[in-house]
Amino acid sequence: MEKIDLSRYDNSWYDPGRGAFLRSLWFIINALFFINALNPSSGIKLFFLRLFGAKLGKNVVIKPGVNIKYPWNIEIGDYTWIGERVWIDSLGSVKIGANCCLSQGSMILNGNHDYTSPTFDLQVKPIILEHGVWIGAHAVVTPGTLCGSHSVLSVNSVASKTLEPYGIYRGNPAIKVRERSIAE
Repeated sequence: MEKIDLSRYDNSWYDPGRGAFLRSLWFIINALFFINALNPSSGIKLFFLRLFGAKLGKNVVIKPGVNIKYPWNIEIGDYTWIGERVWIDSLGSVKIGANCCLSQGSMILNGNHDYTSPTFDLQVKPIILEHGVWIGAHAVVTPGTLCGSHSVLSVNSVASKTLEPYGIYRGNPAIKVRERSIAE
């Protein structure tokens, strides 16, 4: 007897917004100008993100190979850096504060599935990275996570709960290993 029945999966409640034509146009632009590592220019990327509804601060840097699902769900503060091959799977709201760093290969994931449901229902929750947060290389931030001001998620770690301000977290699941101190 099968317990999971994906033939009954229904996420018709979920509306990614902007209509099918604009979503399709975004997927083409994302492939050509963001995912394509041959385009190093942040300027053109910022132009397209704003055109598609992202709220961006000044001097945001977006490196080559970045993948962004839905820019209209994203808000990024001043002087934030998005590294190579970062994936922002913005099925829901993603708020990234000022002076944040998302290192290469990190993932910001708004969506997941309810593994206790026989229909594997889609779940979407917001993600907030407050000012000064550093997400290490290949680290993962899961749906519903709040990374407090100046917190650090170390390389290859997984955040699935609130990270305290100035906390340094490591592991899967990430646990606090010490306080972050910043020289003045």
